[in-house]
Amino acid sequence: MRVLAAMSGGVDSAVAAARLVEAGHDVTGVHLALSSNPQSFRTGARGCCTIEDSRDARRAADVLGIPFYVWDLAERFRADVVDDFVAEYAAGRTPNPCLRCNEKIKFAAVLDRALALGFDAVGTGHYARIADGPAGRELHRAADPEKDQSYVLGVLTAEQLEHAIFPLGDTVKADVRDEAERRGLAVARKPDSHDICFIADGDTAGFLRGHLGDAPGEVVDTAGAVVGTHEGTYGFTIGQRKGLRIGTPAADGKPRYVLDISPVDRRVTVGPRESLAVDALTGVAPRWCGAPPVLGEELHCVAQFRAHGTPAVAVATVSAGGSVSVAFAEPQEGVAPGQAIVLYDGSRVVGSATIDETRSAVRA
Repeated sequence: MRVLAAMSGGVDSAVAAARLVEAGHDVTGVHLALSSNPQSFRTGARGCCTIEDSRDARRAADVLGIPFYVWDLAERFRADVVDDFVAEYAAGRTPNPCLRCNEKIKFAAVLDRALALGFDAVGTGHYARIADGPAGRELHRAADPEKDQSYVLGVLTAEQLEHAIFPLGDTVKADVRDEAERRGLAVARKPDSHDICFIADGDTAGFLRGHLGDAPGEVVDTAGAVVGTHEGTYGFTIGQRKGLRIGTPAADGKPRYVLDISPVDRRVTVGPRESLAVDALTGVAPRWCGAPPVLGEELHCVAQFRAHGTPAVAVATVSAGGSVSVAFAEPQEGVAPGQAIVLYDGSRVVGSATIDETRSAVRA
């Protein structure tokens, strides 16, 4: 097969490309230039979009003896990922930019271009597995639970899975690094990228303030009493405990958590931990990794709403209007509108949806 290997400049994508070459595929490497003003070096930059990363990817391609190109997708990335991220926070929601990048960039813009150029598939260094099932290709959790990235790939459709290859899905990270050293890849011990790739210093609140400006408001308790002030609701997420800037201690002496964010009236509501409990939610814009569940039929599954969160036993039901209702067997904490909820049947990813609203088991 002709395979386009997405090479970020890290060890995972380099080893993935090496395995594709070793498997006998006709491989071409491509590095995605996603920043219009990339940092020159990763020192102080926590993502994977620096000039240094591009050079590391090119050096890896040279070692493997494959053609290598840089594709400038900065404008598309800004519109589909960065602007979406800012808009979601401005609306009081908590987005996951990695899912949006996989959905809109790596397996839409890149895959579409690759197919148009005559490639058969796109290979990446994601830790997930693809297996053939009764109804076609299936997406499964990786063998290494510590590195499993099936959650951020839960936006892939059945058609996209037909053209995706994840060579690292059956390998643990330590073995990938050892393999990189054996292959002579200079990135073998390079630190992983982390946090949000387009926020170089990791200061999300500062990044959002630069885009949205100051929007001061009140922090209130569940009775409506003002207990503090803030510079913008975008600085908060549901379930947050630290950095609340509360001047009045709670009467019961217990810590407070963010329960609700209302950007319209610039109000953040805080309360006790037990008020975070959510027993059901509604998800919108579902994307199915295979055939969608039957309308109205209960799907017994486990649900995950954070990349490395603990899966929760749940029952999901798809409505004719396209929304997904999810009821948890046990109340869950820290569930926020804007997050993705990914549904699993065992290790298999069924699909995902964006959380639109939650229903609390308790409200103090």
